[in-house]
Amino acid sequence: MYKLFYAILIAGLFLVSCDGEFDSLVDANAERNPIPDMEVEASQGDADLSNFVSIGNSLTAGFMDGALYNNGQRFSLGALLSAQFEHTGAPSVFNQPNINSVNGCNSVIQGNCQSVNPLGRFKLDTDIPGPSPTASGDPISGYDGEASSLNNFGVPGIRVGGLIEPQVGNPNSALFNPYYARFASSPGASTVIDDVISANPTFFTLWAGNNDVLGYALSGATNPNALTSSEDFQNQFQVVIQQLLENTSASGVVANIPPILAVPVFRAVPYNAVPLDEQTATQLNNNFQAFNSVLDGLAGSPFFDFDEEDAERRKVRYQAGNNPILTVDPNLKDLSPEFDQLRALGQISEEQRAALQPYVQARQLQQGELVLLSAAAVLGTLAVPDNPNTPIGVAIPLGAEFTLTMENLVEIETARQTFNAIIEGVVTSANAAGNRLALYDTNRPDGAFGQIFGLDGSTPGITIDGVRLQPDFSPNGVFSTDGVHPNPRGTAILANEFIRVIESEFNAVIPRVDVLALPGVSLCAGDCAGQQAGS
Repeated sequence: MYKLFYAILIAGLFLVSCDGEFDSLVDANAERNPIPDMEVEASQGDADLSNFVSIGNSLTAGFMDGALYNNGQRFSLGALLSAQFEHTGAPSVFNQPNINSVNGCNSVIQGNCQSVNPLGRFKLDTDIPGPSPTASGDPISGYDGEASSLNNFGVPGIRVGGLIEPQVGNPNSALFNPYYARFASSPGASTVIDDVISANPTFFTLWAGNNDVLGYALSGATNPNALTSSEDFQNQFQVVIQQLLENTSASGVVANIPPILAVPVFRAVPYNAVPLDEQTATQLNNNFQAFNSVLDGLAGSPFFDFDEEDAERRKVRYQAGNNPILTVDPNLKDLSPEFDQLRALGQISEEQRAALQPYVQARQLQQGELVLLSAAAVLGTLAVPDNPNTPIGVAIPLGAEFTLTMENLVEIETARQTFNAIIEGVVTSANAAGNRLALYDTNRPDGAFGQIFGLDGSTPGITIDGVRLQPDFSPNGVFSTDGVHPNPRGTAILANEFIRVIESEFNAVIPRVDVLALPGVSLCAGDCAGQQAGS
């Protein structure tokens, strides 16, 4: 009855072939592997790169495709930077808390990854098209090395406050993070920054703060506990910087929070992902005629605090072609009391009152509002099994956790810009006592993120050595298949941005990472869950 097709819009998905596997790609591009320009002598300048460490969250850890796995760590930000630092005479050793898993555990699907047989990292399934987890993964295992010998202190999912909170390593705490606990020097007593200090670094990168707002956005702005207050962020970030500078002699680069709402997890599914033919649109309009009439009745009555503008915003109307998704908007007034009063007055029946309940805070999305990638698995499915008249997002509202309204977008972007102002202020203040820190502004229109997202008003995407790379997780994209984290090519682009800052602020000369020598996304090859027999 409903001719719906919800496909993730991945530009050029079938236009570009992709091997997707590291070994074959590097073998085929051996001559492109990064080498220094022999005409320019590499130099550390004023930076001491003899013991470099990277500090932060999943962007630092090498987390990609929804998991921490071997090849993700292999192409972590710090690992790529360290390889380039070698050309300046820095040591070739960059120790990471190796996860020892080909596919890791898909924490996007399975949370804290405590199940015995978890699904693994996402790959790109061209039959969907979209991300699909590998059928087999591994639980998060412990790290048997020494924290004091580590160079990568990236912890997926950690917030700024978590860097200085001992309970992050305590499995009995609500703050527990298994990715830190696995390499913590003293789980439940040590902190990430404690362990960084014990490593006695001479230079560091610090990229933290994304999760203080990203987690809230990924909840569809439904979990207020996932949004750090500006006061807490100020205090916590200041303590992190203070501890690093007071307890080490290291200098470093501090990165701020990029435009998180532009990443593919919020862009892959359009707001108007409801394609309808004329017959189906007409039938839906007939079905919603009574609901729209109830709204008109409330707006036209002096007994209800409800106006025509609110009524128009909530009315559900469809037409042939693409239509906005029907969703729950918690910012709308809950009409339950009004509907109850109509029932009490005998203007609607008990059955009609029950039928109105899903729509007490419902409306269709507006252009500019965002839909989370996770909605792709829900849109068009039946809210009532075997009842074809109940497709979610069309006849029944999609849950608020799958969308971001205009009000949500303003709140999230305000928090992000506030946090970035705090980061800049703390760095500036710290430098007043000794110029040891450089700020990498990820929001520069002419920088990598600026080009990738088209912050200067240009077409999104970035050109590297004549090859156009897209801001998505297609085979020619720079993001991994979880829609949040860069893939190896994307990470290489960001590593080059850090190098640019180090050169500019510390008078160094460092060769760039060869972006195109690294792999992009990996394709399913019979190993994804959706390709297994009986799935």
